[in-house]
Formats: sequence, structure tokens, C-alpha cells
Amino acid sequence: MWVSRLGRTAVRAYQTISTPNAPSAIGPYSQAVVHQGTAYVSGCIPFDPQTMQCVEGGIEAQAERAIQNLLNVVTAAGSDKSHILKTTVFMKDMNDFAKVNAIYEKAFAPYKPARSAVEVARLPRDVLVELECIAAVPQP
Repeated sequence: MWVSRLGRTAVRAYQTISTPNAPSAIGPYSQAVVHQGTAYVSGCIPFDPQTMQCVEGGIEAQAERAIQNLLNVVTAAGSDKSHILKTTVFMKDMNDFAKVNAIYEKAFAPYKPARSAVEVARLPRDVLVELECIAAVPQP
């Protein structure tokens, strides 16, 4: 809750999401927040939720795990892959794009949300790939 400069009180208008089916946040943030029927999913890295360790097997294994973690958070937020509106894929090496793209296409089929893919200098815990998304949350 917060109070505006005019003295009006407002209630926090969003819900934080936390699921044991995805890695715990490794910083001061939520796995996702839902506000007015939209889920904003934080960056998902390829950690096993049980061990909090990066999966082994290179870029393919990391992409599969990161996508699964993302979809698990989307599910916990009350949505599913058919309602994902936009994803952002962060990769350490754009030379891995074709491999990540093939895994992404299979995981999201038949849906094709809007997407950005960018190469970055470094990712948390030196993983190779991270994904975030925005998803609509269907109202009952």
C-alpha cells in the first residue's frame, strides 16, 4: 500500500507469482507479477529448480530448461503458452541462434508470439541463454 502526495491511499494493484516449479529468484525480484490481466515474467535461466544449478549439456539443454522454467512460471500465473504475447531471448553468443530457435519453435508450436532475440556480453551465473515474457492471463 502507498499514499499519494494528495493523501489518497492505494492498494498494490498487482499479484506476485512464485512457484517451486521454476528456480527461485536469485535477487530482489519476483518470478512474475500479474497486473490487470497481464503477466510479466522475469528472466528465466536454465537452472534446475530443485538443485538451483545450471543444467549440463550445452546451449540446447540450457534453452530447453530455460523455456520449461518460463512456461512453469506462466502456468503459475494462471496463463499458458497460447496466451504468451511477447518473449525476449538473451543469448551469450548469437552463433547459437539457430539451435535456440529450433528448440524455441518446438516448445511454442503452434503459437508464434512476438519475439526479440539479442546477444549480450554476460548473463547471470554465466549461463548461455535467458528468456522473459509477457502473457495475457485469461479471466474466469
